Amino acid sequence: MKGTLFAAGLVLAAVMPPAAAQESWPVDKWTPPFDYEGEAQALVYAPLEVATRPWRICASYPHLKDSYWLSVNYGMVEQARRLNVRLRVVEAGGYPNIERQKSQVRQCAATADALIVGTVSFDGLTPLITELARRMPVIAAVNDVNDAGITAKSGVSWVAMGKAIGDYFAKLHPKGQKPVKVAWFPGPRGAGWVGFVEQGFRPAIEKSSADIVAVKWGDTGFEAQLLLLEEVIEEYPDIDYIIGSAVTADAAVSLFRAKGLSGRIGILADYFTHSTYRAIKRGKVIAAPTDSPVMQGKIALDQAVRALEGKLSVRHVGPRIEIVDQASLAGIDIANSLAPASFTPVFEVK
Repeated sequence: MKGTLFAAGLVLAAVMPPAAAQESWPVDKWTPPFDYEGEAQALVYAPLEVATRPWRICASYPHLKDSYWLSVNYGMVEQARRLNVRLRVVEAGGYPNIERQKSQVRQCAATADALIVGTVSFDGLTPLITELARRMPVIAAVNDVNDAGITAKSGVSWVAMGKAIGDYFAKLHPKGQKPVKVAWFPGPRGAGWVGFVEQGFRPAIEKSSADIVAVKWGDTGFEAQLLLLEEVIEEYPDIDYIIGSAVTADAAVSLFRAKGLSGRIGILADYFTHSTYRAIKRGKVIAAPTDSPVMQGKIALDQAVRALEGKLSVRHVGPRIEIVDQASLAGIDIANSLAPASFTPVFEVK
């Protein structure tokens, strides 16, 4: 990582109004935008204080099955209310549902000024996105996507997310120590983030004593992950660790409790949700990296409004990735990662 907060502050001071300093977040700015192999410069992102008009924003999510996307939803809703703009949210119901997402996006965007999209596929929506980009800003949120037609992006490198949990595991079990049996649950094949997690995780885990005896691909729904976990413990009753999505971790905690395996099989997640937070506090899950989904939702909404108003100066930013375990829990700003416990999905802000 290159650059400093001081230098970034000087840059943003010239492009963001003074009033915006009331709320700000430490982020990484990527140069060139949308290229995680480029240069990451640390800066402080200060959102707008007010929009010039009640813009209509459409936001499309892959799903709202877990609290990760619920937290993204909370961030967008809070920022829409703060700026007094309209927000309509649609969700595809899962990563296999690319045609449903295309249909939803087309319908939702028909009455919108800007589109925010967390895609179910890296390039499956590219023709539609490039078509819509001719008449509106298109903001990529969270999931990586082909950059054709993309105006701006709020997201982190999922290669870095995979590397973060792989590096953490390698510190627990360095290469050369007694081998430990690991089952790896990457997520759904074809999803924009899964291949990138693999790219980061695989080289990192090679520095450990892990013997990956099983790889289970599947949608990040609780029932789907539960079935895959049951397969693993039947095929490998002597498994030592489960590593996978936050939903994998949630399902593992539940399954292991029911089968009397709690404490015998270690669990790590490659992203962070409410359930993961509670499980880490209780010692049921060892660790997970957070990419601050609440903050990502706020930034994506802010980018959409900036693009509409000709104020977009930073096209690609994302929160700093932090590892959460029992040792670091007290120092993490949980409000940037998790929606309040009482929050339920909001599909329209008028």
